[in-house]
Amino acid sequence: MNSFKLIECPRDAMQGLPGFIPTADKIRYLNVLLQVGFDTLDFGSFVSPKAIPQLRDTAEVLAGLDLSQTATRLLAIVANERGAEQAVSYSPIQYLGFPLSVSETFQLRNTNKTIEQAFAEVTAIQKLCVSHRKQLVVYLSMGFGNPYGDPYSPELIGQFTERLVALGVEIIAPSDTVGSSTPEGIERLFRYLLETYPAVEFGAHLHSRPGQVMEKVEAAWRAGVRRIDGALHGFGGCPMAADDLTGNLPTEQIVYWLEKAGFSPGLNAARLAEALALSMEIMSPR
Repeated sequence: MNSFKLIECPRDAMQGLPGFIPTADKIRYLNVLLQVGFDTLDFGSFVSPKAIPQLRDTAEVLAGLDLSQTATRLLAIVANERGAEQAVSYSPIQYLGFPLSVSETFQLRNTNKTIEQAFAEVTAIQKLCVSHRKQLVVYLSMGFGNPYGDPYSPELIGQFTERLVALGVEIIAPSDTVGSSTPEGIERLFRYLLETYPAVEFGAHLHSRPGQVMEKVEAAWRAGVRRIDGALHGFGGCPMAADDLTGNLPTEQIVYWLEKAGFSPGLNAARLAEALALSMEIMSPR
């Protein structure tokens, strides 16, 4: 993997809000994000409206997006085969994301499935992706440890990777679901994965307290990661995190670190500033 990919995740930010953002506001916001220059926009999800009511309008939002002058690709999250069948029916969606946990406890809490049942879903979804010319992105939640006492090690992540590679999955993103990662743990895991599975595109989906963002970005970059997820202002995060300050990596801080390191992510600065302002407007508690 030679190029850097910055993944913007408004879906992750929106689904954590207590209130529902009107569909028109979502469309307005996402259309600005599409002009910033992100590689991929994690824009919505096809899951049960009971599970995530904030994103029950994903199909309507998709219909309102202006994709005529953007190179940004769309990613939608699915939690089962039924959701994947919906997602693959929309030609503008290029990526489907699936949350697979290395923690049995969290997999049961998050999707009401065991890990083995979740792998069966991954198998079916991967087949759907191949037949519809989509690409599956598997997020390995609890990828840096978990608070439940379930087994964890870089080698365990490697075992999951082996199984996913055997299914034909090419993009895997270990995810710091509860903000438990450390710079040392991030670098150790990604060095191991990138050296062991050089054909896989590994992404970093990290959560962090505000003061730890830069060191986590640096650790991932130093390990060789060239695909990083963020959300403007760090909105979003897991309700099971240790405190309310733990959220997604703020995209603007990722950009700042990259530019200080001498790497330009090639974004439209004016559109990014517009998106940052709009994010504060529509993501305010309702």
